[in-house]
Amino acid sequence: MNRRCSKLGVIWQKAQQMKWKNLRLWCVDYAMTIGAGALYAIALKYFVLPSKVILTGTEGIASALSYYFDSYWLFIILYLTFQIILLIFGFARVSKMFATRSLIVVATVVLFLAFLPELRFAQPEPQNERIILVIFGGLLAGVAKAIAFQHRGSTGDEDILGAYFAMKYLKPVGSIAVFAAIGSTTFGLIMDFMKSGDFETVVNTLMYTCIYIFVSAQTLNILYGKFKIKMVVIITRKHKVVGKAITMAFDHRTYTLKRGLGGHSGESFWVLRTIITAEELPTLIDAIENADPDCFYYYHYIEGVSRRYYITPIG
Repeated sequence: MNRRCSKLGVIWQKAQQMKWKNLRLWCVDYAMTIGAGALYAIALKYFVLPSKVILTGTEGIASALSYYFDSYWLFIILYLTFQIILLIFGFARVSKMFATRSLIVVATVVLFLAFLPELRFAQPEPQNERIILVIFGGLLAGVAKAIAFQHRGSTGDEDILGAYFAMKYLKPVGSIAVFAAIGSTTFGLIMDFMKSGDFETVVNTLMYTCIYIFVSAQTLNILYGKFKIKMVVIITRKHKVVGKAITMAFDHRTYTLKRGLGGHSGESFWVLRTIITAEELPTLIDAIENADPDCFYYYHYIEGVSRRYYITPIG
């Protein structure tokens, strides 16, 4: 009886530990989601909007109209309106969790845009420090987007479409921003010309806009590896143990197996190859090192992977 009570006590204790661990993870997850929204709002309010570059997607339309009418609040209203439409698309075509966390990020962005104090960190004129505002704003925006994606959400706008098309075509999510920027940039440049009537000013805006788009998209692609595909090659004598470690780490991944012969030693070994995402790489490396500490492995990016390749959904 005492032994049974002792076992029940251990089980209960482990269940409580697991409960608190899950609660901590949940808190961290949502704190990072809110943090992504706050960081994105800071990037917009203090660096991107003052530099008057044209954002991507519907944000670009909202920013262009706000520049034209010199109304900061017009941007917030249009931004919120467009995001509601896109979030409905996210609920329908991506996933409920992704759309819900994107909603949290968007709500955070709107609140911070509305209530952050007025501060000025640089002179936004082209002859002064506009380039600093554009580059730093692009870096912050890219980091915010990556954090949101890593925690199964997004900053809204073209990132929602980016998640959808990245799943469909296995392309990095940041690449979608470049395509989304074409229409919004064209619209923004037309509005800029209508307001200033100066062709040189329009070209100047185009140059800085291109820099912002490139910096933010590249930052996102570097930090978020879910849709970057890698080939991992493992050379080992314990092919069964390593193979099992791969399939245990990811039940949706498999591997190919080939016998090899050392050119110098003449000893036989096995070569395992598996294709994974950059996001999955750290977990896989830990698994194969635990399975065979003496194995040799290397990995590299690959392109042209078939659309039939499975990537776990965002959220």
